[in-house]
Amino acid sequence: MYGTQANQTFPPTGRLQEYQVIGRHLPSDANPTPKLYRMRIFAPNDVVAKSRFWYFLAKLRKIKKANGEIVSLNKIHEKKPQKVKIFGVWIRYDSRSGTHNMYKEYREMSRCDAVHALYQDMASRHRARFRTIHILKVVEVERTDAVRRPHIKQLLTKDLKFPLPHRNPPRANKKVFAAQRPATFY
Repeated sequence: MYGTQANQTFPPTGRLQEYQVIGRHLPSDANPTPKLYRMRIFAPNDVVAKSRFWYFLAKLRKIKKANGEIVSLNKIHEKKPQKVKIFGVWIRYDSRSGTHNMYKEYREMSRCDAVHALYQDMASRHRARFRTIHILKVVEVERTDAVRRPHIKQLLTKDLKFPLPHRNPPRANKKVFAAQRPATFY
């Protein structure tokens, strides 16, 4: 279950969503109108989004949850969820040897899907956990000449096709069990 151990901060098995969190220092006599801080956070729910907001704000400014307040929390939805887009993601993550900056590109339908693919990719290639990855910026790459990564560039060729060789056509009156292996070369 989520949060059973003290240092367990990975998201539960749920889809990531994008939140806009706006918070500030509590008003005081010295500063009646404190500065607002806005962040776009990817989290499975609003509780984790607020927690990540305070985590990052405590690192950036001298504000913590005890002496601050959240002004608003909004869920951000994708403008065109049916269009395939290319996203560039800038991250900073902590490995076993140090802290590294990284830029990755993903071809997905939404920003949330791209970030989910990033977490899966970082977990498989670099053994990076959710709590060690800090997403700095997620940008949709509009121009095809701005794409940097070759594995994404190869998908931009005109009239791209994915042939399916060795297809075994379905036969009528096919039995469940066969005496010979199927022949896929014709």
